Amino acid sequence: MNVILHKDYHVEQNDFTNAGRASSQIKNTLKQIGISPAVMRRVSVAAYEAEINLLIHAYGGDISLDLMDNGDIKLRFSDKGPGIEDIEKALTPGFSTASEKAREMGFGAGMGIPNIKRVSDEFSIVSSPAGTIIDVLIHADE
Repeated sequence: MNVILHKDYHVEQNDFTNAGRASSQIKNTLKQIGISPAVMRRVSVAAYEAEINLLIHAYGGDISLDLMDNGDIKLRFSDKGPGIEDIEKALTPGFSTASEKAREMGFGAGMGIPNIKRVSDEFSIVSSPAGTIIDVLIHADE
């Protein structure tokens, strides 16, 4: 598989004013190139949930989008810390370490990582105090 489109997006820590901007740009890009609504919806869910996690829990981070020549979409969400202390807990629906400020703004329900995994065909997460990397693959419609 070869990459036919690559895009990078940066998310700033605690930038609630721009929350959802990167995932919206990803959705618009996919719409413009004619990705099916079902695939676009899954990518949008993963991108939005990860973007909010980068904004709330990390020191900001980056999202990369790769469209493969077979139509599959690869997403990578990465940050430089502080890491996820207990990945198994983070994968549990409803578990959250969001700040009170984030919760007051309607974020931090503890569904981010579970939702990312749910919409992914392939999902991996690696985390340490130096940062977290989540890789997602979403297959094209069959």
